[in-house]
Amino acid sequence: MTHHGQGRLGLKVYNSLTRSLEHFSPNDPNGHRVTWYSCGPTVYDASHMGHARSYISFDILRRVFTQYFGYDVFYVMNVTGE
Repeated sequence: MTHHGQGRLGLKVYNSLTRSLEHFSPNDPNGHRVTWYSCGPTVYDASHMGHARSYISFDILRRVFTQYFGYDVFYVMNVTGE
């Protein structure tokens, strides 16, 4: 991985459909804003560590995208309840 926007390779992600590494490129015309939607926890009973995993995992990935690669991340996570 290399820093975004400094004439280097940029971010590559694994595409499980094609089973290959591909260059990550946001849909934003300026190439800086990343929009991200993910499924969150289904909360219908007592809280558990699995619920926290969604929040912690995304926070780590968001920090990599923003602090290392310089992207502006807009994130939406659904929370399903009863």
